[in-house]
Amino acid sequence: MSSILAIRVTPRSAKPGLGEWKTDPGRRPFLEVRVAAAPADGSANEEVIKLIANALGVPKSEVRIVSGATARLKRLEVPLSDEDCRARLT
Repeated sequence: MSSILAIRVTPRSAKPGLGEWKTDPGRRPFLEVRVAAAPADGSANEEVIKLIANALGVPKSEVRIVSGATARLKRLEVPLSDEDCRARLT
C-alpha cells in the first residue's frame, strides 16, 4: 500500500526540517518542508527525500517524487497509508 504526500519545499533554509500541515486554497492538505540545499542539480530534492524517509522510518529508495520535481509544490509517493503517514509526520 502506498499513498501520495503533498509538500511545499523551502530551499536554502537556515532551519531545515519539517514544518506544519497547512491547506491550499482548494482545501487540500500539504506539509511544509525546509531544506538547506539550493534548488540546483537536484540537491534540494535529494534532501527532501532523505528528510521525509527519515521522518517516516522508511528507506530512501521507497520515497519518490511523482510530480513537481522542479517546483516548490511536490507530490511524493510513500510506502505507507495516508493515516500512518500523517501520524508519523505530526
